[in-house]
This record gives sequence, C-alpha cells and structure tokens, in this order.
Amino acid sequence: MRASAIHGIRRRIRGVQVTAAGSALAVCAVWAAPAEAADTAPGTKPTIVLVHGAFADASSWNGVVERLERQGYPVVAPANPLRGLYNDATYIASVLDGIKGPIVLVGHSYGGAVISTAAAGNSRVKSLVYVSALMPDKGETAMSLAGRFPTELAGATRSVPFRAGGGVTGTDLYLQPDKLHRIFAADLPERTARVLAATQRPVSTAAFSEKAEVAAWRTLPSWALVAKQDRTINPAQERFEARRAGSHTVEIDSSHVAMISHPDAVTGLVLQAAKSAGSAP
Repeated sequence: MRASAIHGIRRRIRGVQVTAAGSALAVCAVWAAPAEAADTAPGTKPTIVLVHGAFADASSWNGVVERLERQGYPVVAPANPLRGLYNDATYIASVLDGIKGPIVLVGHSYGGAVISTAAAGNSRVKSLVYVSALMPDKGETAMSLAGRFPTELAGATRSVPFRAGGGVTGTDLYLQPDKLHRIFAADLPERTARVLAATQRPVSTAAFSEKAEVAAWRTLPSWALVAKQDRTINPAQERFEARRAGSHTVEIDSSHVAMISHPDAVTGLVLQAAKSAGSAP
C-alpha cells in the first residue's frame, strides 16, 4: 500500500463510525479519549499507542499501560483487527487520526508490520518501537521473512475456515492450545498460558501473506527489543530487522510475549522512545 493510498484512506474514514468488531477494545486495556489524548503545546508528552499482534489482544499490554500511566503518559491500546496487513494498517491509521499531538507507535509481533505501514505519511508519529516484532521492508511478507529465519511456529498452528458478511471467506490461524506455552509464552506460568490459549484471537492468513508496500522505519527513529528465547519469531530475525533499520536495540531473556513477562523492560524501552519524541520538532 502506497503512502498516498494511506492519505486517501485517512481522509475517507475520518469521522466515520467504525464497526463494533473493528473498534472493540479489551476490557482491561486503557483508551485515552482521542480528542483529549494530547495537545500540541511544546513539551507535551506524546500519546503512546500500543498495537498487539497475532493470537493476542489489547489486554496483553496491561502491565505496560499501568507503568506508562504512572509516568504520566496518555496511552491508547486499540484492538488490532488481525484481518490482513492492508486492512489492519488502515484501521490503526484511523485510530492515529483521532489523536492530537505527537505519537509514539509501539507494535508487538505482527503488530510491528502493522505500525510500519500505519505510520506512513503521518507527521505526528515521532518514533516507532518494536517488541519481538515483524519489521518487513517494502515487498516483504511475514512468510518471506520466516522462510529466511524459520521457527517452530509453522508446526504449532491450526487452520480454521471462516465466513464473514458480504460473502467474504478466508482462513484463520490459531495456536494449538497444547503448544502455546512452549512456543509463545514459555516464561509465563502454565496456568497463564492456558488462559492465553483459551482467549487467543485468530489471525487471517492474509496478515502473513500480504506484501508490505511501505516501511516507516526507513524514515522514523526506531527502538527494538529482541527476545532471546523467542520461539515464535526467530531472535536472529529480530536482530537482522533491528540492525537493518538502525534501531536502538536491547536484548532480554524473554519468550515472545515480553510485554507480559517483562513489562518493566518493555516500558523502559518505550520510555526511551517517548523521551526522544518529546524533544522532536
């Protein structure tokens, strides 16, 4: 999707009510009212937007949200539709349009691909943060990157056909419940992993097969967290992506869900980006 297309989409969807399925937020996630999220006065703290990835929901950011709010930052944790890169980036771009002032955009896992597209052409996005995330370049897909840096994920999913309104059909991917703990959340208690398995949100296969048409990390400063015990995205892929983007990078001993198992480390990285954004013009 070209940057000009993003601009056109923003113009069309500004002021239009989003469907309940696309706008529903996890109960525990925090929504700072977009119209009052931040003003444009110099020194105003940026609004931090946290975008979850596949098999998760916005509540996965709860620990990070609480810590950022204690630091006085307005936070938005929207529901990522997980229907495809083009669709999801368009929706997140519309969320950004409702926020005043500077923005720090954070993505976990597949959410990294979403923010890389959604930020294109938005001058209020000052920095990007990637947490054990996908960072595709133009022309790349999640599948093409995984082909270069394989993991155990491919053997841990199950495919389920879905139907939607208007005759739309497709295929959803779920993590197999008995494999989620080891592949996705090995450093969390098993009881917590069982809850994650029961509440996981499926992702359409289109999310992994659609090519990125922009890569906002090429023009925006970025921060990246490499999860050294990640079995969902290869840590070698995370290092490659961060190095290619010139990201400020930290590595921690974490599973794929670092924002749940290590919220202090993730919050610290986000705060670095936020402080940098606060001094940006």
